[in-house]
Order: sequence, then structure tokens, then C-alpha cells
Amino acid sequence: MADFDVIVIGGGPGGYVAAIRCAQLGLKTACIDDRVDEKGEPSLGGVCLNVGCIPSKALLDTTHHYHRAQHEFAGHGININGLEIDIATMMARKKKVVKTLTDGIAMLFVKHKITWLKGRGELVGENRVRVSPHNDNKGNDNESHEYQTNYIIIATGSSPVMPDAIPKDEKIVDSTGALAFESVPKRLAIIGGGVIGLELGSVWTRLGAKTSIIVRGTQFLKNVDQQIAKAVQQDLEKQGMNILLGAKLVSIKPSKKNVTIIYAADDGEKKLVVDKVLVATGRTPNTEGIGADIVGLTRDARGFIEVDAECRSNLPNVFAIGDVVRGPMLAHKASEEGVAVAERIAGQQPEVNYAVIPSVVYTWPELAWVGLTAEQLHSTGTRFKSGVFPFTASGRAHASGDTRGMVKILSDASTDQILGVHIYGSNASELISEAVVAMEYSASAEDLARTVHAHPTLSEAVHEAALAVDGRALHF
Repeated sequence: MADFDVIVIGGGPGGYVAAIRCAQLGLKTACIDDRVDEKGEPSLGGVCLNVGCIPSKALLDTTHHYHRAQHEFAGHGININGLEIDIATMMARKKKVVKTLTDGIAMLFVKHKITWLKGRGELVGENRVRVSPHNDNKGNDNESHEYQTNYIIIATGSSPVMPDAIPKDEKIVDSTGALAFESVPKRLAIIGGGVIGLELGSVWTRLGAKTSIIVRGTQFLKNVDQQIAKAVQQDLEKQGMNILLGAKLVSIKPSKKNVTIIYAADDGEKKLVVDKVLVATGRTPNTEGIGADIVGLTRDARGFIEVDAECRSNLPNVFAIGDVVRGPMLAHKASEEGVAVAERIAGQQPEVNYAVIPSVVYTWPELAWVGLTAEQLHSTGTRFKSGVFPFTASGRAHASGDTRGMVKILSDASTDQILGVHIYGSNASELISEAVVAMEYSASAEDLARTVHAHPTLSEAVHEAALAVDGRALHF
């Protein structure tokens, strides 16, 4: 007889959500997780809650307030003398936010009667998992235990890539390290121009760091609609970021006081001396040490677990979700896959619509999009219409004092079905959800154009962009 109906390996956004949904469906569920916090205490939530999405947003919000107080409050008639940032307090707040949320997941496990197995999970059979617990407080290894289960869900997440060519030094960090600087680096270099680099670069630039972003490619945010990407680049450069496109890294040499970076540009090699380096060149799936080879679990050359459309691996009772499988490494994608797999195990027929998974970059202004870009549509020969509405024409944007950015809607030239929505501006992360709902239900641009939006709101820009698809924008 099985010990559990389902064992989930990994307690991040994919794993803990899968466990909760399994329990809601009446399945006896356990979740194995080996993460511990800085005090050595077990901590649910994975990278997202502990050293990713949540702590980075806490720092982004704090530094956004600070930046506004420095540069914008005077225009509102608010004068502040002696403004300063207390890094220790900022970090303490970040930790409190993280602790509140990770403790909340533990409480949800209790509520749903989910067994939390603290330690490292490893497959030792198609229906059998070994748990190697954390060391106890006396430094002695606790005994490992094996559990029989009907189904296994692998949700072990991913880790930052640190290329072999990068030397090991305390001044050279990954995203986890950049979330915990004890002081503001005077000069910061970021290797990689993706989401993580831009967000953490924003945090420290706002606090006074002279930030350089080294991007190997010649296109900034190459997967983003390029009309939007160009606007983002211009604003980030105005905020003080030095974005170096087409910069091929030649060497990184740390010394006692700083780090010297040599990179190749079109006009020859350049030298950059900085105090800290953030390496943000991507992430790799955590599929080593989970028993994949022991049970014959199929992985691709990069370590991703190969799954079908239902997230089922080559082993019929083993599913995999989130960062360990194909698709974008996004917490909300992992969570939805977790829900879907739980429901499949329970005999339901759920579906994840991968065509309408939103992406967000939490710079300020924020950047969010869903669906296809103009460049992608051009490359496939798809005929489409485009409507753009700038926030400079938004009454609510003027009232708030930030009119940067735009909303861009792309729709099929024949059917008018929305193919992509791209938003750059204040609270774009919140505005994009309207577009996601619209696309989930195959809405047309006309559907959005005929939907009444409250006035004055930033969301009116979405309405106006939908009108602009047919040249009917009212305020631009």
C-alpha cells in the first residue's frame, strides 16, 4: 500500500501549488523540499519567495519610493530635507516580507493536511522516493527514509548559471548575492541584459550605483517588441544605466579592491573597473541528484526533463513542471502547470494555454506583454493591424506625474483577433491581465474597444489602443 497518493519534489511556486491542489482534490499528499533560510531553518516557497520574485520586488518598491522622493516629490509640492536610505532597514524589511509569505505557505500545508518532508528528494523507482533529511542541530545526519507513492511531481526549479570562465570571488555574485549587498556599490557591472539584470540593476542604480550592463547581443531585449524595447532602453539610460550592446566578454579579473572587466566592442577592446559584478546570464534546471538516471527519466542535452503536453514524463506516473521543463522560467507558469497536473491525476481534463502566459519586467516604468510581437508576426508572414496609444495622452498618467510609455495592441488583419499586447508604463504588471483575459477568450480588438473602462484610469490606454487598431483613438 502506498504511503501517499502524490509526492511533490520541490516546494516552490510550482511544487507547493501542486501540493495544495492535490490536497484540495482529496489526494493524500506530501511535499519534499530541501531549502533552508540564512538561519538554517527549512523554508518553503523556492527561489521565488526566498531569493527571487518576492525579495526583488520588495527592494524594487523600496528603491522606487526613494527615487521618487529624490526626483519627483518636489514637483508635487512635497519637500524633504536630509533624505537618506538605510540599507540595513531596507534589507530587514525584505526579510520580513519573505518570512511572512514563507510562513504562510507552511500554514497552508497544515490547513490542507499536506505532509512536509524536509530534506532532499530522490527517485529510487517509478513510484518510490527517498528523502535525505537536513542535518540536525548537532551536526549529525538523520536517517533517510523511502516512501511509496502512486504519483510523483518533480518541481525542483532552477539555479543561476555561473559560467566556468567567471572566477570565484566575493565581489562577483549571482542574483542571490545581489539581493543582499550590505552597502551600495559605487560601480556595478551586470553581465547579461535580461529580466534579472535589469531589475537588480534598477535597484542599485536608484541608490546611486554607477551601473553598466554588458550585453553580448546587438539587440536590447530581443524577445520584446522592438518599438517597446527601444523606449525601455532610452528610459533606463536616462536613469543612469550604461547599456553596452554588442559587448563580448573577454576577461574578468578580481583584485583585492575591485574587478577589472575587458570586453570587445566594435571599435576594439574596452576596460571597465567596478566594485561588484552581477552575473545574470540565465538559469539552469535543477535535475541533477534527483535520481533521473536511476529510474531512466529522460532529459534533454541541457538537463530539462522531457514531457508531453500534459507535463507527463516518459515514466507514466512521473510528472514534471516549472523550470525543469520546456517553456519560460516563470513562477506563474509553474503554478498553473502544478494545478493542471494535480487535476489530471484526479481524473479531470485541464489545459494550460501557453500562448497567453504574460511576461513582466519590473523596472520603472514596468514592461509587460502577452502573445506575439510585431517582429514575430512579420517573420511568419502574418498580416496584422497595430494600434498604439501613448501615456502622454492619458489623463490619469498626467495626474500621477508619469507619462512615460505606451500600450500596443496587435490583431489579425482579417479576423481582428488579438495576437499580442505590449504595455510599457506605470503599473504595466497590473494592466496586462486585462489583455490576458481577452486573449484567453479569443477576443478581438473591437471587443476591447467596445468595453467600457472607468475614467480616469491607466487602463483607458488599453481601450484607446484597441480603438487605435482601426484608427479610431479618441485622445491621440
